[in-house]
Amino acid sequence: MGDTDGKVLDAKVLEGRARPLGAYPHVKRAGDLLFVSGTSSRRADNSHAGVTIHPDGTVEKDIREQTRACIENIRAILRSVGADLSDLVDLSTFLVSMDDFPGYNAVYGEYFDATGPARTTVAVHQLPHPNLLIEIKAIAYKP
Repeated sequence: MGDTDGKVLDAKVLEGRARPLGAYPHVKRAGDLLFVSGTSSRRADNSHAGVTIHPDGTVEKDIREQTRACIENIRAILRSVGADLSDLVDLSTFLVSMDDFPGYNAVYGEYFDATGPARTTVAVHQLPHPNLLIEIKAIAYKP
């Protein structure tokens, strides 16, 4: 936290949430902008929403549940600094497979309409854990 040429710089790691996997905060403020680090469906206990491990060891992953968890995690991060989803101006979404785009897009539509944030969605080779299908990073504007 500090003040550089009139711009407030503040970084925050939330208690009770999945800890960052590296040296970075959940959210950082630079002036009126809030930058939310890549957020997944990982819980504080390091399990993942949208993942079912069956007794035979097979793993079932649900893009809809993971998308919902990502957006709800972003909401909690934003609320911790006095903002909300309505303050989002840009989202970047990373999908392991574009085959998951329809499920992701359907859940996204439950939260946002055409007046929502600008959005980019790309497919990536992999994410930090094999159970993850999606990660979202965000930028919000909150004077």
